[in-house]
Amino acid sequence: MVQKNSVKNKIIIICGPTASSKTALAVECAKLLDTEVVSADSLYVYKGLNVGTAKPSIEEMQGIPHHLIDVINPSETFSVGDYKKRAEIAINDILNKGKTPIICGGTGFYINSILYDFSYGNSCANLNAREYYKNLAEKFGNQYVHNILKEKDPISAEKIHFNDSKRVIRALEIFESGNLKSEILDDLNPKYDYNAYTVTYPREFLYDRINKRVDLMFENGLIEEFKGLIDSGINENHQCMQGIGYKEIFPYLKGEISIDECKNIIKLNTRHYAKRQITFFKKLANLIPLEPNDIQLLAQRIVSKL
Repeated sequence: MVQKNSVKNKIIIICGPTASSKTALAVECAKLLDTEVVSADSLYVYKGLNVGTAKPSIEEMQGIPHHLIDVINPSETFSVGDYKKRAEIAINDILNKGKTPIICGGTGFYINSILYDFSYGNSCANLNAREYYKNLAEKFGNQYVHNILKEKDPISAEKIHFNDSKRVIRALEIFESGNLKSEILDDLNPKYDYNAYTVTYPREFLYDRINKRVDLMFENGLIEEFKGLIDSGINENHQCMQGIGYKEIFPYLKGEISIDECKNIIKLNTRHYAKRQITFFKKLANLIPLEPNDIQLLAQRIVSKL
């Protein structure tokens, strides 16, 4: 029988690409440990974004408390700093109950914000600057915006690839707020003792899971969910609409592409995102890859490591 108490300051992280069974595995681990899950997904925080995010249902949660899901309205913005503050409260609350928190998600910056004191994550958002540089990137390309960063913060530009537009724009956003990202010192000593796990599906098998998941989203009413958000006042400028599975629907509703083209673009973008997630998490220290197997067996293996 598993001992249902926590190792002091110990957390479990279940991360990896989309469609890799993270939620189901986290729930099984939580059941074995009688503990709670803290989501690390940048779209799960939004109320009303359910189908397009593959957000776990009440049934899928199986009675396990989940934190950082449905915590803000879709009209609101939410930064890494916002996540860090709320997640730390949830984690410390679980630890104080004598339990081991399980962090589950695929947003790498969220997970890093929990593990490390990345101070730039707490920098104030500058939405005007973000939108300005984003428009420049769309108009002139990523290399053009990266060249601007070279002028303003050459050290950061040297560390960030020009195609990593999100980080390039974030560095420029920090500059416009009066700081240099390169001058912000981060503490790279993890704040928690942790074990991290990812299920390593073969690439083509993972891509097939992604394609089937997108088809299921449309069957489950993704277009209807999207139209409901638009009817409530949400538009393509809101942060939540930048997520894959939502931003691609605007051209369809405008009559610019067919429904099949819309599906295929979402599948392609999701596969590309999964590839980036895999690359990101490979750099995470203490990451233990798990071969695909029965979820209950994988959960037992994870818990036994405690």
